[in-house]
Amino acid sequence: MERPVRHGGGGGSWEEVRGAVAGNGSCVVYAAVDDWVPAELHAPELAADLGPDHARLVRMPASRNRDRFVAARLLLKSAAGAVLDARARELELAYKPGGRPYLRGIDQLDVGLSHTEGLLVVGLTRVGRIGVDTEPADRRMLELGTEHQACTPHELEALERVPPERRNRELVRLWTLKEAYSKAIGQGLRFRFTEFGFGPPGGPVRMLRPDGTPAAGREWTFHSWLVDDAYTVSAAVHDPGFGEGTPPLSDPGSSAS
Repeated sequence: MERPVRHGGGGGSWEEVRGAVAGNGSCVVYAAVDDWVPAELHAPELAADLGPDHARLVRMPASRNRDRFVAARLLLKSAAGAVLDARARELELAYKPGGRPYLRGIDQLDVGLSHTEGLLVVGLTRVGRIGVDTEPADRRMLELGTEHQACTPHELEALERVPPERRNRELVRLWTLKEAYSKAIGQGLRFRFTEFGFGPPGGPVRMLRPDGTPAAGREWTFHSWLVDDAYTVSAAVHDPGFGEGTPPLSDPGSSAS
């Protein structure tokens, strides 16, 4: 998996998304919320574009959360349609218990979805399952108790070795990786984050047991990116056919633009 593909606002293209999935099996797409919010939320064609989600839309009060809800689903269906060579409105987005999205009647493409503030993130994979998560890179988490709710003993020790000015961003990275993994397995926040951890940045991202020993096998790959120096985006991909001769995904530590 390469760095995320920007779509909208003058960047990215559906050809790039199709090529990324064809070449790598998986792709993460991101876009600004404002680029995907329809000008008219009561337009008749929006009902066809959203499908069953339109009923949820009409019950939602006007808010930024409603904007993100609509924009995220339009981006997901458009990205999936580009990969599947189908019109977005021909795809029906449904949800498993716990809220994990999937495309009804389509088993050759798994999808993931996340959004925060002004950013939308969609994950697409043909190889197995995918989960994605995003948070503002500077979201305050440190010294609020979050680290003790989200980190293993090994991660807490590692955090103490991170320079203070980078410690909060590292906690955000760990949080998004755990969210992405728990979404991929359909557990969300029901899965205790203190039961699994991740290694430091700068190399292949590995899942670790609470004591810091390796946990998940090579069928799981994990990736984190810093987008526009403002958002942390993470993805977890499960490939049941992952071969021993194929190198795991690595964390490039780059900012997508």
